[in-house]
Amino acid sequence: MPLLSLLGSQDEAIRRLEQAFPDVRFSPRDGEMQLTGSPADTASARRVVSAMRDLAREAVLTAADVDAVTRMARSAAHPRVEVTAEPILSTRGRVIRPKTPGQKQYVQAIDEHTIVFGIGPAGTGKTYLAMAKAVQALHREQVSRIILTRPAVEAGERLGFLPGTLGEKIDPYLRPLFDALSDMMEAEAVAKLMEHGVIEVAPLAYMRGRTLNDAFIILDEAQNTTAEQMKMFLTRLGFGSTMVITGDITQVDLHQGRSGLVSVQGVLQGIPDIAFSELTSADVVRHKLVTEIIEAYDRQKGNA
Repeated sequence: MPLLSLLGSQDEAIRRLEQAFPDVRFSPRDGEMQLTGSPADTASARRVVSAMRDLAREAVLTAADVDAVTRMARSAAHPRVEVTAEPILSTRGRVIRPKTPGQKQYVQAIDEHTIVFGIGPAGTGKTYLAMAKAVQALHREQVSRIILTRPAVEAGERLGFLPGTLGEKIDPYLRPLFDALSDMMEAEAVAKLMEHGVIEVAPLAYMRGRTLNDAFIILDEAQNTTAEQMKMFLTRLGFGSTMVITGDITQVDLHQGRSGLVSVQGVLQGIPDIAFSELTSADVVRHKLVTEIIEAYDRQKGNA
C-alpha cells in the first residue's frame, strides 16, 4: 500500500506504528509499505495504515490519531475501521471531523435530531464536536446564535457570593467552553460575536425563564445537573433550535440529589427527535494513557 507521510516525517510514522504493533515489521520500499509478521497482526496493522491514509488526505495527523485508529483495529466494539466522515470545520490549517465510528454516529445524531445527549468518558470529543457543529450551523446561517452553558456546581450556582465581577465569577466554570470555541474561531471574532449577543456563554442558572429560539444550545457537564435543572433546561427549547447535552455519568459532583443526566435517560428514551449517543473508551482521542486510565477505573468499578 502507498507509503504514508504521517506525523511530519516517515521515520516518525514508522516509529509510532512499530510501537503499536511490536510483532510487525514495517519496511518502506519503492513508495510502498511492506508489512511482515503473522497474518493476524499484519491484517490489523494494514487496517490501521489504510485508515491513516484516508485521514491524511484531509488533515495533518497526530500521534493521537494513530493511537485512536489502532485501538479501533483491536477493539471488538469497532470491528471495522471506518473513520472517514465529512469534515465539520476547516480552521487554522486543520480539519475538524469525527475520528472514530462512535464520534461519527454522534455527529450524525446531531444532524438528524433536535435534542441529542452525548454521554461518555473524558476525551471522547463530546463537547468539542458539539461546539464544531454549533459553529458550522452559525456559519451556514442555520441558526442565528450559539448558547453555551454548564452548571457551576462548585459554587452551588450561588454566584453572587463569589468575589469579583460576573465575568470573573463564572470564568473558571465556563473556561473549557471558551477554550474549545477559541480553538475554532479567531479570538477577535469570538469577542465581537459575544459583544453582539450572537454567542452567549453563561451558567445554567441564567437559562431559567427563557425561551431559546433559532439557536444552537450546548449544555456541558450535564451530569452535574439535578433532575429539576435538567427539566428546566430542556423546556427552554424554542423553534428552530438544536440542543446538545453532554456529560459523563461516572463523574457526578453533585453534593445531594440524583444526577439529571442519569435520570433523564429513563424519562425521555423512545421520544422521537431525541437521541442518546453513547461514547466509550474506544472513542477517546486524547493521549493513549487516558484510555488506559478510563478502562482501569471501569475494571475496578466492575470488581467492586
